[in-house]
Amino acid sequence: MASNPSSSSPDNNASSRNSTTDAAPAELSAVVDELLNSLSNKFAGVSSEIFAKMDEMSRRLDNLEAALQSSEGREGNDSPK
Repeated sequence: MASNPSSSSPDNNASSRNSTTDAAPAELSAVVDELLNSLSNKFAGVSSEIFAKMDEMSRRLDNLEAALQSSEGREGNDSPK
């Protein structure tokens, strides 16, 4: 009783499964890398917007403080002694 080797032998099926399972982690890794890059870019954009708004708030507070000090200085000079 001789056996005929066929293309659907267990060895051939195992090798095709291995190539499929080897590609899956690489594809997953590529998708995760792309997601991380996208999130990193979005975070950098939001971070720069926050810093710009904080700088603007700081500038406005400095102007307000200067205006209050000059107003207090004028009131001090105008008050009778």
